[in-house]
Amino acid sequence: MTGVAAARDDLADRRAAAQARLYVAIDTADLTAATRLAARLGDTVGGIKVGLTLFSAVGPAGVRAVVEAAGGRPLFLDLKFHDIPNTVRAAVAAVAGALAPDLITVHAAGGGPMMAEARAAAAAASGGRTRVVAVTVLTSLDADDLAAIGQDQAVTAQVTRLAKLARASGLDGVVTAPTELAAVRRAVGAGCLCVVPGVRPLPDGIAADGDADDQKRVMTPADAVGAGADLLVVGRPITQAADPAAAARAIVATLAASPPGRPTVSATGRDR
Repeated sequence: MTGVAAARDDLADRRAAAQARLYVAIDTADLTAATRLAARLGDTVGGIKVGLTLFSAVGPAGVRAVVEAAGGRPLFLDLKFHDIPNTVRAAVAAVAGALAPDLITVHAAGGGPMMAEARAAAAAASGGRTRVVAVTVLTSLDADDLAAIGQDQAVTAQVTRLAKLARASGLDGVVTAPTELAAVRRAVGAGCLCVVPGVRPLPDGIAADGDADDQKRVMTPADAVGAGADLLVVGRPITQAADPAAAARAIVATLAASPPGRPTVSATGRDR
């Protein structure tokens, strides 16, 4: 193989790895709009994230249609379950059985027993396909917001505390803002899947239209991967762009051109 061919193959591999890290958040209640967007983006992203807005509007059948429109890309079902353990167990079993998503979220603040029930239910209902990750502190919250609900410790301290609890409860990983990634890695080690929202393409952490929206703890995609992110979740900077597919490709290109991040953590805890 010539040096040119080797370099070309290396770039292709880097682009594929970068794309696999990128999940696009499709947050609309309009099924037609969601399926059209998924069809446009399926070849440019690693997976599709569906949250409460779309799931509440269209249910499992609608979500399945969106995944099919995206060419069967992995599904991140971000429903953030938080209830008593028995209720969460039943809810996780229902959605994992119906959709077998790659990822499901619960709130770490629900406690260890709740998280353990969620993990067991997901594994049983999906045949081991579905991973469960715990939301630590929402990226829309800062220290003042935490203080208002009685959490007087620093954001980083709360995030790492909940991350440790999630891992001790058997969960596959955590959802954390990029600004706490380094602390989370120190707290829970390399085997923890870190899913990172609050990612904004511009260096100042705002969207292309200058709107920082409701995210308070943000970072660029390349910086987030450099800090230890396995998967990145990007919504409005892609979905509200004039050309969503071009916006997704630009993020992938930036990641591919950046120093390699850590390999992503597989469902078995091994790097992939």
